[in-house]
Amino acid sequence: QLVESGGGSVQAGESLRLSCVESGYIYSPACVGWFRQSPGKKREGVASIYTHGGSTYYAEFVKGRFTISRNNDNYTTSLQADNLNPDDTAMYYCASGRTCILYGALAADGYDSWGQGTQVTVS
Repeated sequence: QLVESGGGSVQAGESLRLSCVESGYIYSPACVGWFRQSPGKKREGVASIYTHGGSTYYAEFVKGRFTISRNNDNYTTSLQADNLNPDDTAMYYCASGRTCILYGALAADGYDSWGQGTQVTVS
């Protein structure tokens, strides 16, 4: 089970910190990622972290602005989103998976557990 929090409404240039609390694993996932989707658009990968080794991956449109991190002790993955702009407005989803390495870190096909999402609105 994945539960997101931290979304909200902010002005352009401001920051938000999204959190994802993970629970119920039988096997540890290989990756935890953040995805987003806005109305009429496809879900897109934002950032991902490999749980073993900590390698991180970012979509080009968030590089330098967003930072993903994970606390392996308490199974919490965070997304620090700085310098937000209106194009970042979307529902943000946390996801975990064991086949993400095969599909690519930011490909949704590699993730099999999804949270309900947290809304980010930037004006």
